[in-house]
Amino acid sequence: MSEDTVSAPPMTMRSSPIVERPSFAAGYGIKPADPDRMAAWETVVAKLARARNYWVATTRPDGHPHVAPVWGFWTADALHFGTDPTSRKGRNLTVCPDVAVHLESGDDVVILEGAVETIDDPAVVRPIMAAYKEKYAMSPADGESLDAQTAAILRLRPRVAFAWLESSFPDTATRFRFQD
Repeated sequence: MSEDTVSAPPMTMRSSPIVERPSFAAGYGIKPADPDRMAAWETVVAKLARARNYWVATTRPDGHPHVAPVWGFWTADALHFGTDPTSRKGRNLTVCPDVAVHLESGDDVVILEGAVETIDDPAVVRPIMAAYKEKYAMSPADGESLDAQTAAILRLRPRVAFAWLESSFPDTATRFRFQD
């Protein structure tokens, strides 16, 4: 499923991110920025749209980390995913909405950071549920009323993203910062 095939509600699209080198200790050997070698945001978006599983890191109320895989999809400049509000990650997100999300590969890295927001507008939730069902052949609302699921649909519009290829890390390490 490509980003273009997901029927999402109209949203204000974000401006292009600022593309720069991430800050790493000198020992990592990060080379000066070369736009031809750095990751392209369009390539990162394609990877986010293609991914099946997303690893979501949350923080427990006592400060300890919690990481769990979720299903979701990328559309309208955001990652959308669901969780039961009473699950460990659901309870964590009630206390602290800040997350880090990582795709499965450690060789072809994509990391998102930001705060999730709960989507509770049925006009926004319905197309998200339809896109979810298209991608995974099931929906979190299957067998239940759609309204009962609205509190469990989350959207992450990242503040910052990172991408690199492990095989060429010093050349490809890229940070994307969003201004809005």
